[in-house]
Amino acid sequence: MNALTLLVIALLVYALAYRYYAAFIIAKVLVFDKNRPTPAHTLKNDYDYKPTNKWVLFGHHFAAIAGAGPLVGPVLAAQFGYMPGFLWILIGSVLAGGVHDMVILFASVRYNGLSLTEIARKEVGRVTGGATGTAVLFIIITAIAGLSMVVVNALAESAWGTFSIAMTIPIAIFVGLYMDRLRPGKITEATVIGVTLMLLSIVLGEPVSRSSYAHFFLFSKPGLSIILACYGMLASILPVWMLLTPRDYLSSYMKIGTVGLLALGILWVRPDLSAPAYSAFIHGGGPIIPGSVWPYVCITVACGAISGFHSLISSGTTPKMISSEADIRLMGFGAMLTEGFVAVMALIAATVLLPGDYFAINVSPAVFAKLHMAVSELPAMSLAVGEHLEGRAGGAVSLAVGMAHIFASIPGLKALLSYWYHFAIMFEALFILTTIDAGTRVARYLTQEALGGLYKPFGKTDWWPGVFLTSALVCGAWGGMLLAGNISTIWPMFGVANQLLSAIALAIGTTFIMKRTRAVYALVTFVPFVFMFVTTVTAGWLNIFGNYLPRHDFQGYLNVALTVVMVSLAFIIAGTSTNMWLKLLGAKKPAPGTQMELSPAGAEAEN
Repeated sequence: MNALTLLVIALLVYALAYRYYAAFIIAKVLVFDKNRPTPAHTLKNDYDYKPTNKWVLFGHHFAAIAGAGPLVGPVLAAQFGYMPGFLWILIGSVLAGGVHDMVILFASVRYNGLSLTEIARKEVGRVTGGATGTAVLFIIITAIAGLSMVVVNALAESAWGTFSIAMTIPIAIFVGLYMDRLRPGKITEATVIGVTLMLLSIVLGEPVSRSSYAHFFLFSKPGLSIILACYGMLASILPVWMLLTPRDYLSSYMKIGTVGLLALGILWVRPDLSAPAYSAFIHGGGPIIPGSVWPYVCITVACGAISGFHSLISSGTTPKMISSEADIRLMGFGAMLTEGFVAVMALIAATVLLPGDYFAINVSPAVFAKLHMAVSELPAMSLAVGEHLEGRAGGAVSLAVGMAHIFASIPGLKALLSYWYHFAIMFEALFILTTIDAGTRVARYLTQEALGGLYKPFGKTDWWPGVFLTSALVCGAWGGMLLAGNISTIWPMFGVANQLLSAIALAIGTTFIMKRTRAVYALVTFVPFVFMFVTTVTAGWLNIFGNYLPRHDFQGYLNVALTVVMVSLAFIIAGTSTNMWLKLLGAKKPAPGTQMELSPAGAEAEN
């Protein structure tokens, strides 16, 4: 199979889905009102609520949702061959992910930017709201720890990569000040300056890594874990316009630009896929993913098809900054399809590698020896990039190698192989860090909401003692999990937690739709809810007995406890939501013209 074939199929499917399926949901199910004031205008405070240019906001939203999942997930899922991951990315992102993101974003905008937890409480009831809040905190901390683990594995002992990533923080702050204070409205100027400086940080990273100052950027995995937690706290506290939005905006240019370059590279090189369509591991026994293709391909691909983490962004930062309901289609459905395209590119980059090289990177040397495979191009690649590439599990390194392999195959660019590799590492780290900072901020919102019930000042996002304390609690929780775990314990947990949250969000979205329009339209969220619920509960069960308990250690038993808690909360939410659906099916249908008007609870929240 040629990589170009997968590329063309993905582009056609996504173009048709955005044009027709998203349009159907807008016209018949949600019914956007572009003239209705959004909370960014009605509650404007220039801290959390701030009307934002739709392209700048798209950059923030896409950067926040597109973390490690669409990059690392498809790479790890390549263990099953290229076809299972490819099919799930296309089907999942169109019928589940795009719908999930757009419906929750619309609901949050109508609820003045309230979180998923508060929407659940108002739509379904206090029990569902409490269960959702608890589940979200469990899940978001696990998700951030899982995403951070990928960054740690990619940047450990790499002065070049660490320097380039570290420089993006002051660059983002400068661009934020430039756009908001020095030259307001001059977005193009700020963009050119910011992107130029970020590219320059890659070029300067090479001499820094060879200089006497390199030790300032060499960190062990524990050291990087602590630094990442400190960065998450900083990003959670600073105003959105100063670090979060400009960093995400600039990162989105790097992300989309790199994916575009990769697509052009595939068009130019037209590489063949070295991996088979279906490998010998689809029934289980693989060295990277312990189980069979279903349900594990779904939870491993994760964000590339659907992600519960997106519901936290769609009911977190983005609804507080969106200027018009007309932009919801672009933010919700458009950003998800863009992420799906990124996932396809990542899958291609991984499967152009020869199987021996692919597995040599993604498993330990001891495990690789048992596979009886031979490496081919990897030793030469390690020598060219100046880093040891074998046994760098987590997917990030194999993706960077695959991308560098494609770029270096273009005539005249082979000599730049080391730059392509470190550019790819920066590209991946930017993807992940923008999710970490946005996710930490959302977790801070949720923690403040929860503590606000005990002490009212905590509920105020501008009460600084509460801001500092809740940020420290959140970063301490996921930072501690990051220090204690590894990719084999955290990523399966992240996959189940993330997909369970997507099922929870789809259940809440189903209730939101059923209350306001014809019940048949709720099928757009109900069908993917059923699939995701069954899939993730099954994966959680298999993880407990096939992955965690056999470890016979503290981390394994902790993961068992966390999985049981999350699955139990998901059952509570599914049960209470089902009860609500049965009541709504027996109730009087809404009159024509009342579609998507807020319920009394929503009207009260809006006032």
